[in-house]
Amino acid sequence: MDRDSLRIIEELKVRQGDTWRTLKILSEFVQGFDELADVGPAITFFGSSRAKETDKYYRLAYETAFNLGKLGFTIITGGGPGIMEAANRGAYDAGAESIGLNIDIPHEQASNQYQTKTLKFKYFFVRKMMLLKYAMAYVIFPGGFGTFDELFEALTLIQTGKSHKFPLILFGNEYYEPLLKFMDEVMVKHGTIDKEDLSLMVLFDEPKDVVAHIIEKAKEKYEHLRKHGETSFTRKLYRIIKNYETLTSV
Repeated sequence: MDRDSLRIIEELKVRQGDTWRTLKILSEFVQGFDELADVGPAITFFGSSRAKETDKYYRLAYETAFNLGKLGFTIITGGGPGIMEAANRGAYDAGAESIGLNIDIPHEQASNQYQTKTLKFKYFFVRKMMLLKYAMAYVIFPGGFGTFDELFEALTLIQTGKSHKFPLILFGNEYYEPLLKFMDEVMVKHGTIDKEDLSLMVLFDEPKDVVAHIIEKAKEKYEHLRKHGETSFTRKLYRIIKNYETLTSV
């Protein structure tokens, strides 16, 4: 076989590989959309997979997810250990739907056992779409590169108008205050972001403040959505708001 024929065969192999890869990616999108289509009002949690059960942020993530789950929110995480496990565990113990969107990577990503629904993804960008699409709010605990990747992607989408504005809640003053200070004193100063961009995030240090903020935004969302007619989503959101009002009035 001559050299040109071999080159053509190799090119066809590469193209065929890309075609099959595209179909695999499409199948993950279809699976995610199908499995999560009926997810009710949901909150997505992010944070380090390395956090131990004895860490304070593990306990605080558990408490935050438990309180939100008790109100009727679905809790979504990346499905792994650490903060993800804490949030799934809190939702599971609260009797709420606890969803894990797991990723297939060599290290750190063993699925936790506190999931009522588990999906597995090979491609990070498909998984990120699912974590974003079905969330009413992000609660972002201390984490590493993956956590920051999710935070900055969400900030970019909102800043550029590719996504509607939704609550981006940073949890942990000691962890995130230096980051916010850098954004304010360096990024704003150099003109790479606007001062107003800092308002896209809020910072809390207590689970009750996270819950109160999410409920405040849930009320705004409910008032907006009800103008377009009642749906199963608005009915669930209404019940969540009423549950919170009942608990806080006692």
